[in-house]
Amino acid sequence: MAENPRRVIVTGEGPILVYGPVDVEMPDGTRVLSERAVTALCTCGRSRRRPFCDTSHRRRVRDTEGKENRS
Repeated sequence: MAENPRRVIVTGEGPILVYGPVDVEMPDGTRVLSERAVTALCTCGRSRRRPFCDTSHRRRVRDTEGKENRS
């Protein structure tokens, strides 16, 4: 096991938070580097900055039937 493992937090309804620099490999093989202290990776697919989160998930709210509505 690594001496200093990278900390990753999977949030319930938002992004995946990765602590420390991260090198992300995209489906097409391209790589994107983030040297931020905390990087938020999009899990909802709404971000215009994928693979990074731009908080687009906050703009939609689910109604009682589970359908998405813009707020």
